[in-house]
Order: sequence, then C-alpha cells, then structure tokens
Amino acid sequence: MTITTSPVCPPREDGQSSNQQLPITTNPAASINKRKVSNKVTLIPLIFLIYFEVAGGPYGEEPAVQAAGPLLAILGFLIFPFVWSIPEALITSELSTAFPGNGGFVIWADRAFGPFCGSLMGAWKFLSIVINIAAFPALGVDYLKKLFPIFSAGLPRYLAILVSTLVLSFVNYTGLTIVGYAAVGLGIVSLAPFIIMSLIAIPKIHPHRWINLGQKGVKKDWNLFLNTLFWNLNFWDNVSTMAGEVENPQKTFPLALFCAVIFTCLGYIIPLVAVTGAISVDQSLWEAGFMADAAEMISGKWLKIWIEFGAVLSAIGLFEAQLSSSAFQIEGMARIGFLPKFFSLRSKWFNTPWVGILFSTAIILAVSRMKYTDIISAANFLYSLGMILEYLSFLWLRRKFPSLKRPYRVPCRLPTLVVICLIPSAFLVVLMAVATKIVYLMSGLMTVGAIIWYFLMRLCKSKKWLKFNDGYAEEEM
Repeated sequence: MTITTSPVCPPREDGQSSNQQLPITTNPAASINKRKVSNKVTLIPLIFLIYFEVAGGPYGEEPAVQAAGPLLAILGFLIFPFVWSIPEALITSELSTAFPGNGGFVIWADRAFGPFCGSLMGAWKFLSIVINIAAFPALGVDYLKKLFPIFSAGLPRYLAILVSTLVLSFVNYTGLTIVGYAAVGLGIVSLAPFIIMSLIAIPKIHPHRWINLGQKGVKKDWNLFLNTLFWNLNFWDNVSTMAGEVENPQKTFPLALFCAVIFTCLGYIIPLVAVTGAISVDQSLWEAGFMADAAEMISGKWLKIWIEFGAVLSAIGLFEAQLSSSAFQIEGMARIGFLPKFFSLRSKWFNTPWVGILFSTAIILAVSRMKYTDIISAANFLYSLGMILEYLSFLWLRRKFPSLKRPYRVPCRLPTLVVICLIPSAFLVVLMAVATKIVYLMSGLMTVGAIIWYFLMRLCKSKKWLKFNDGYAEEEM
C-alpha cells in the first residue's frame, strides 16, 4: 500500500513541521495499478451512499407526529435541515476536500487540536455509528414481523437479527463499489412506494389537518421529538471516512452532498405532508412503522406490503452504508497511527478493510439486545459530543490556517461561520440536556473508556508492544 500526500497541510499542535503533508489513504490496489479506476466510488453511488448514511427513506419519521402532532412534525422536517443538515453538509464538503483521506473527522480534530482530540473524536463517532447500525436489523425485523408474526419476539426474532447482521456484514466485505451500486437499487425500490402513495393521497388531502398541534390531553414528548428529528437527519459527515475511496473527491464530494441533502429532505417531507393531510387517526398510532398502515388506508394492502418490503431494503442500505463508514474509519485511524497496524489490513480477494468490518460487527452484535429507544438516544448523545468537537475543529482550522488549500470552501467569513456552528451546537446541548440517566451513564462510561484507550495505545506505541504506522509519514507496505 502506498500513502500519497496532499499538496498542503497545516502543522499539528504537537509541534510537527508545517511543511509536513497529509496523506490521502487510497485504495492499495489502485495505487499499484492505476488502471483500476472501477475500484473508486463515483458520483451516483456516492449520492446514494450518503442518502443511506443519513436517511434511507421516511421510515422512522412517524414518532415525530406521535410526540408533538402533525404541525410541529412538518415544521421540524422543514426547518431542521436548515439548522442542522445543511451546515453539517457544508462543513463536511470543505474538510473532506481539504483532507481527502480515510479517517475523515478523526483527521480534522487531530490537525486542529492534536492526537488526544483526534482519538477522542474517533471513539465518539465510531461508537455512535456502530450503536446506530445495531438499530437497523431490529428495525427491518420490526417491519418483517408484520408479514411474518413469528419474528415478533423470542428466539426467532433474535436469530433473525443475528443472521441478518452476519449476512449483511459479509456483503459489505465484498467491496465498497458493490455496496455503492446496491445502494442505488435499494434506494429506488424503497422510495418508489412513497412516491406512489403521495400521488394517490393528493385528492384525499384536507389542508386543515396540517395545522393540528396534537390531540388535547396528550402531553408533548420533546425528548422523543428532538431525537427523532436528529436521528433521521444526522450522520452527514460519516461519508468523510471513505474519502480515500472516492474518485476525484475534491469535485465529487460537494456535488454529491448537495444532491443528497435535497434528495433526503424531499424524501421525508413529501410523504409526511401527504399522509398527515390525507388521514386522521389517533396520535398514539404514529409509531415507527405507521407509514405502512397509512399506505393501506390510502391505497390498499398491496402498497402496505410494498412499503414493508421497502423498509427491509432500506434497513439493509442503512446498515451497509454505515458499516462501510465505520470500517474505513478504523482502517484510516490505523494508517495514521491511532490504532495498531493490524487494523489497516485489507482482504486479498475484495480489497476491503476486513478487520474494521469484523471489529464493527462484533460491537454491533454486542449492543443489538439493547432497547430500540436506548440505542437511538445513546448514539445521538455520543454523536453530539463528536459534532461539537467537529465544529470547533472546523472553526479553528479556518482561523489558524486561512491559507490552507480548500478545493471547496464554505463561502462565509469566520464570524458568520461561528454563528452557523453555534445554532446547531445549541441544539446539541438541548438534546443532551433532555437525555435520560441511563444514556448519561452509558455515554459517560464509553467516554472514560475512550480516554483509557488513548493512553493505552500511547503506552503500547512507546513500549513497542504492538506495531503502528508512523502517523502521517509517507510509507510503503
């Protein structure tokens, strides 16, 4: 494997030379044989990979209506992208094109504040991703049980989650290019029934239903409401960990993120507006999976079955996209010396980071028995901590290294960027403030574990107990 370098790189806070260049950790096979361009992810698959990193369809948006009523749910999915999704996508575009290496946000925090923050960022984001991934097999089985009740509980449900996790992990092992094109097919098939349902619902829409603030006597659940919005519209920066696998990332990333933001937001708001306007049901029925029941009310049993089948496909797409991010993050961290060299190993057959896939899958299985709401809340809390550090890294890199080459640059001055980052940061603080005690405990223990892990890796490196790559130094393997 050859690690190439980017033209410009700022000095690290630990005193390394300002002339040091940042590696672009590329596909080893492509480095040996540059003709293998097909190993790189191109624009269309990247758009759908980002789409599945974030959304995968309007599956899972229903609890927002249950928590706060139709009006606030609609406003939430209209406003939240401007407060959260667009700023995060812009920052990801700038930093991914400035530092186009596998590792993404880990590299950003490291270059801004040094290796401790880089390692902590890596731990927070990795854990939030794999905890989040654990929800998708369970979500898919929740839809599947509507067709096959045997999967409702007990051993059949557990085995379905276990087998699906292992099978999907093997699919990820076969290569990012395959996963990317599979995401295109999964996206089209899983979104199609919502387009059809929205069109059929048009004659049945009564606009006054959109201004409903919820049933009288039903207390608003702000914790559920905010977590639902956040869970459905976050993880835009996950794709940055695969920047080294993208063809011409400096041009491809900004365009792919722009298309994915529009695609994702429309995919949420159109079905939500159509269903809330077309039917009026008890607010408590708006739980995860209600869109399938709504499809039956609007059109018939056939569309309900299609949406339930689409939900399983969406869960597959979400699983594959996010597992790819976590695996390439692990590989990227190993290539820049944050993890032992062993974690950067790739498959001889498929050239995929098999150790990262195996390590991620093990943690996914370990947390798969957690309650669904606890999974979402814990993932959101850890991700919030990582995002605050990411915003600080972005601002510090802008201030400290204004001349750094940025193929894409957010067209704002630093004071405006501070405001852009403060607004979503305030939301993150609110989100963490309403977390439950169990989420505080879980997140606190995992953060302490991440700090211990950092110092353990430093000890292993200093004592030479394990082999590490030499940070950002150019190397050949």
